[in-house]
Amino acid sequence: MSNSHFSLLPFAFVSAILFVGCKEETKAPPAMVPDVNVIAVGKQTIPVFTDYVGQTYGISDVNIRTRLSGYIVSMHFKEGQTVQKGQLLYVVDDRNIQARIDAAEAQLAEAKTYMVRAKADLDRVEPLANMNALSKRGLDAAVASYNASKAQVSAAEAALRNTKIDLSFTRITAPISGIIGISKYLVGDFVNQGGMGEPLNTISAIGEMRVRFPVSEADYLRFAKKAREKGKQPGNLAAVPVKLLLGDNSEYSETGRIDLANRQIDPETGSLTLQAVFKNEDRLLRPGQYVKVRFQTEEYKDALLVPQGAVNQLQSIYQVFIVNDSSKLEPRVVVPGARVGSNWIIQQGLKEGEKVAIVGNVSLNPRNPINPVLKSWNYDSSSRN
Repeated sequence: MSNSHFSLLPFAFVSAILFVGCKEETKAPPAMVPDVNVIAVGKQTIPVFTDYVGQTYGISDVNIRTRLSGYIVSMHFKEGQTVQKGQLLYVVDDRNIQARIDAAEAQLAEAKTYMVRAKADLDRVEPLANMNALSKRGLDAAVASYNASKAQVSAAEAALRNTKIDLSFTRITAPISGIIGISKYLVGDFVNQGGMGEPLNTISAIGEMRVRFPVSEADYLRFAKKAREKGKQPGNLAAVPVKLLLGDNSEYSETGRIDLANRQIDPETGSLTLQAVFKNEDRLLRPGQYVKVRFQTEEYKDALLVPQGAVNQLQSIYQVFIVNDSSKLEPRVVVPGARVGSNWIIQQGLKEGEKVAIVGNVSLNPRNPINPVLKSWNYDSSSRN
């Protein structure tokens, strides 16, 4: 009896442990209901803005070139500063031109002397011819000589004028008012005539700025079709307000306008160059900046828009989770439309007023209830493609 009593003790001990363990399991607290952010779907008018990369130019960018070859003997401006139209900029060595002027003046004096002599001969011959004391041939020769002398004077005067014009080209003045850049040539450098070599400098008028940017052929055709639908000339974007984003992503204070489109599609890039104009009274913009041009390219009326975090994509299937009346998630296959920034326009599968859960990458069991946390959410008009 004693031995059998002790042999039952281990079994009783194990049974007690199992019983206690089962009691502890049955007393475990219920799982917590997770909070899930949800939004109420509503119809909105969605403006779509598109950004294009462009480059800035002055409203006028004029290259300064010399029309004569020679050495630069002086400069009369400060690089990077504003110059006025007509202001003297460079002086090119004019000694060769001065020598040509002296020669032209000597030729003119010689031609005038010959004309005076020819006129005197004509005045002496003409009365004799009238008295028949001299043949008509002699008179004709005197008249011809005088006319030739007058032509020589005219030619000499023209040569002198041309040489003086060349002399004026040795003094290079500003063709417009604006900011002048860093000079490519300094005093003592030899410059070539006309278009040979790079320009001496460039002056930019920057009271207004041009921004040129390419748009794809597909975008151009889309613009043209929409313009035709509105009864406008295809591709006419003149009335579209344009904003500018600077290199630090800040928005430029002035609103611009598109004022021209290139005549052709670039065959190498398949793009069309457009130009927008912006006021630049504070001189913040300078030529050569890379900027982003932003303007409205589309508008969706009565669109149902949801954030990207609410849409799950598996290959070609798009799905959202609807919060039903039991506060449970109900998967719903939807058909998305255009993507606007970080949002989707839903064409089919959603109704106005339904609540959509923003689950993101969180794994939730649709059979378990959730605690929906309604978030106020509106489309940000600065969103863009």
